[in-house]
Amino acid sequence: MSDRHDGDPPSGAAWGGSDPWNDVPLFREIQRVLSSSSGPVNWELARQVGVATAIEAGDPEPSADDQRRFDDAVRLAEIQVAGFTGLDAPSDVPTVEAIRRGPWVQRTIDGLRPIVEPAAMKLGDAISKAQQEALGGMLGDAAAEQGAGLAQVLGQLSPLLLGAQVGQVLGSLAQQVLGQYDVALPRPDGAHALVFVVPNIAEFERDWSLDPTEFRTWVAFHEVTHRFEFARPWVLGHVRSLLEDYLATMRLDVDALRQRLESLDPSNPETMQEMLGSSEGLFGTEMDDEQRLKLGRIEAFMATAEGYGDHVSHALAARLLSTGSRIEEAMLRYREGERVDPVMERMLGIEIERDRYRAGRAFCEVVVEQSDEETLARMWDSPEALPSLPEIDEPRLWLARTV
Repeated sequence: MSDRHDGDPPSGAAWGGSDPWNDVPLFREIQRVLSSSSGPVNWELARQVGVATAIEAGDPEPSADDQRRFDDAVRLAEIQVAGFTGLDAPSDVPTVEAIRRGPWVQRTIDGLRPIVEPAAMKLGDAISKAQQEALGGMLGDAAAEQGAGLAQVLGQLSPLLLGAQVGQVLGSLAQQVLGQYDVALPRPDGAHALVFVVPNIAEFERDWSLDPTEFRTWVAFHEVTHRFEFARPWVLGHVRSLLEDYLATMRLDVDALRQRLESLDPSNPETMQEMLGSSEGLFGTEMDDEQRLKLGRIEAFMATAEGYGDHVSHALAARLLSTGSRIEEAMLRYREGERVDPVMERMLGIEIERDRYRAGRAFCEVVVEQSDEETLARMWDSPEALPSLPEIDEPRLWLARTV
C-alpha cells in the first residue's frame, strides 16, 4: 500500500518515472510547443498561430468538383503559357492541389522556412546585443542577478516572438491568397506542386460576381507562369544568394528593438499583440548605401517575377477569356490596399513597395511593344539576363543590352 496521501502530488516513481505534469493536457501542450523547436523560430507555434488565424472566418473543405476544375485549368494553362512565352515547360508533371486555408499555412511554412531562418538568426543576435547593453547599465549584485534572469527570459522569448509573428503574418495571408505563388518566392519543391486555396477563390468569385470557370483559369495562368519562372535551374540558388548577401550585412536598430521588448508586459497579452500586429513588427533595419544596393537587387528580382506573372496572366486572359477585363479590374482593386509586400517586410525585414511590382509589369509591356514575347522571355535565361532596377524603370536600357 502506498504511503502517499490523496492531497500529495504524484511522485515520478508512482507514475512510471515520467513527469506527472505531462498528464495534464494544458501543461503537456505548452511543453510540446516550447520544446518543439531549438532554432531561432518556434515553428510549431508559428503553425498553431497561423492555422488558428487562418480558420477564424471558416475553412470549408474543397469539393471533388473544385479539384476537377483546377486539374482542367492547369492542363490548359501549361499549354497556353508555354506557347505564349516560348519558355521551356518544366520537365515534371505538377501535382494540382485544391486545399483549405489551414493547410496553406503549413505548406508555406515548409517552403519558406529555409529563407526565414537566416533573418531570424540575425534578430536573435540583435536581441542578445540588446540584452548585453541592458545588463551593462546595471550596478550591484541584485541588479546583475535580475538582469541575468531577464536575459535568460528574453533568450527563450525570441523564438516564441518570431514564431508568433510568422504565424500571424501567414494566418492573415491565408485568408486572402489565391494560390501558392501569391507569396512569389521559389521553394525547393515549388516546381512539383500547384496549390489553390479554394475558400478564398470561391469568396473572391462571389464578391466580384465572376464566372468561376474563367476566374479559376486566370488563377491557373498566374500560378503556372510562376512555376515556369521558378523552375529555371538557377532561380532558387540566385534568390537565396541575394537574400544571404543582404542578410549578411543587415544591421538591426538595436535601440528600437530593446525599447519594443521592454514595452512588453507579460501579464498583458495585448502588448504583444500590438507589437506583432504593427507594420514594423520586430524588425527595424538601419540602411546604408551598400544595403540599399543589395536591397535593390532583391527588389529587381521580385518586380521581374511578379510583373511577368501579371503580364502573362492578363495577356492570356484577354485572348482566351470573355470576362478577362472584369477579372483584371477586380485584381487591381483587390491589391490596391497593400502598400508593401507583408511577407518580405514582416518576416525578412525587407520593405518592398507594391509599386515595384506594378513597375515590373509595365516593364514587360514596354519590352513587348518594342520587340516581342520571345525577347522578353530572355530575361529568364540566366541571372545576368534579369533587368536591374534602372532597367525596369527604363526598359530601353535592358533592350539595348539584350537585343
